[in-house]
Amino acid sequence: MELRSLACHRASLASTAAALLMLAPLAAPAQDGADRAGDAPNALVAQALAYEHGEGVPKDPLKAAALYCEAGRAGNAEALFSLGWMYANGRGVERNDTIAASLFALAAASGHEQARKAMQVVRGDGEVLPECLRPQTSAVAAESTQPPVALDIRVETLDPFAELPAWKMQIAKVVKKLAPQYKVNPRLALAVIQVESNFDTNARSAADARGLMQLIPGTSERFNVDDPHSIDQNVRGGLAYLRWLLAYYRGQVPLAAAAYNAGEKAVDKYGGIPPYPETQEYVRRVLRLYKSDQHPYDARIVGPSPILLPVRSGKT
Repeated sequence: MELRSLACHRASLASTAAALLMLAPLAAPAQDGADRAGDAPNALVAQALAYEHGEGVPKDPLKAAALYCEAGRAGNAEALFSLGWMYANGRGVERNDTIAASLFALAAASGHEQARKAMQVVRGDGEVLPECLRPQTSAVAAESTQPPVALDIRVETLDPFAELPAWKMQIAKVVKKLAPQYKVNPRLALAVIQVESNFDTNARSAADARGLMQLIPGTSERFNVDDPHSIDQNVRGGLAYLRWLLAYYRGQVPLAAAAYNAGEKAVDKYGGIPPYPETQEYVRRVLRLYKSDQHPYDARIVGPSPILLPVRSGKT
């Protein structure tokens, strides 16, 4: 059974999202710090709704999901319900009824009536939350100026790279050895390698991107790679770039993956995943393999992308 009976609620919210974004800068400043803290999640939800439905901004469901997650971490019931809706319908994220049902349950516990109704329609197997909402032993908060160095880079049990041909497994062993040194989840690095070169050390693109992680000459120079066809050098260069992108986009894997494919300038120019079919498919393929839209990061590596600053401004 689909969630059509709940669509009116979400449609009415989406129709006002763009107006809320336009009016937000004109709103009178809050007189109390607690008021500002309470308004921030609502502002994130308004932005997420706008990006989810393309109301006044380019439609970007991946960015919408990330914004819902951020507001959901603050306990915003509308954000939890909306993110559950996305998982229930496979909109911007992989469809997962168990995650959807878990999110609906959290929202319903906070008194969200539509979430309570959704629980009667969507049922899951157990209680599972998206990674961006799971407690982490070494969580790195986006607003923290002193994040811990020891980041959580554990690989989940269901590993799509657990069984590979022998020649690919040799490369995977190198990646799994080097990735922790760069605080990058080995699965994310392997996902990029799979999509970029299919583990071909001699791969070379029309844009002169070379090797396993398809480093263009500028990236090779930027991260001190002398021989892009060397497994060790190429992987180290790709990991260094991924580490930088994850810090720059504050752990948002869709943006980091899009930038790896199209360059951070393109992502910043469009305020999210560029409208290039190749890049959009690239991001989808990486996410299908990595299975999460969030990754720990070290904020000391680089400041945030300018496209994230308006989102963060609500927290200051």
